[in-house]
Amino acid sequence: MELAHYSDYAVRLVNTEEPARNKDLLTSVDAVRALFGTSVQMARRVTDGDVTRFRNVRGRLRGVFEAADGGDHVLAVDLLNSLLMEFPVSPQVSGHETIGEHGGPNWHIHLADHPSNASAGYAAIACFGLAFHLTEHGPGRLGLCQASPCRNAFLDTSTNRSRRYCSDRCATRANVAAYRARKRLEAEESARSGRSAEETQESHALSER
Repeated sequence: MELAHYSDYAVRLVNTEEPARNKDLLTSVDAVRALFGTSVQMARRVTDGDVTRFRNVRGRLRGVFEAADGGDHVLAVDLLNSLLMEFPVSPQVSGHETIGEHGGPNWHIHLADHPSNASAGYAAIACFGLAFHLTEHGPGRLGLCQASPCRNAFLDTSTNRSRRYCSDRCATRANVAAYRARKRLEAEESARSGRSAEETQESHALSER
């Protein structure tokens, strides 16, 4: 559905910060404008004041993902509803293309772009998209990357609800770390077994004397 991609706005904004790494990409007007992608008209309205406002919305959106990832779905919905009330959307029916033998418009729902400032417009789209995804697929589909210290947000679209990482890179890194941890444990257990065998042999030797 046309509205589904709006949820990506929320993910993009949340992932401009990596708290565990003390990393923050929202440090300038240009960084905020980059979030809008091809929506040049919206990006042009970004001012210095939007940097702080975007950070505030980002923290609240991360709270939604954290609650959902932690299994507190009621809290996740409450937090998202609070954002939706503060940043309402203005849906309109639009038809930019033609389709069919009669050349009729391809009608679809479009979120109107006339908020008071750039951050309010972005927040409205991001929150509405996230709400659409949550109601379509369930709060359990909102996740945070399990590859420490990443914790980037993601939307789980897997068929069996099995996604645990934000990217293939993090999945590979986590798998390599788990493999190395298993090998270290095996080596430690093997060393302990070897020492136990030696101790048993020494005990037997002493008892035979």
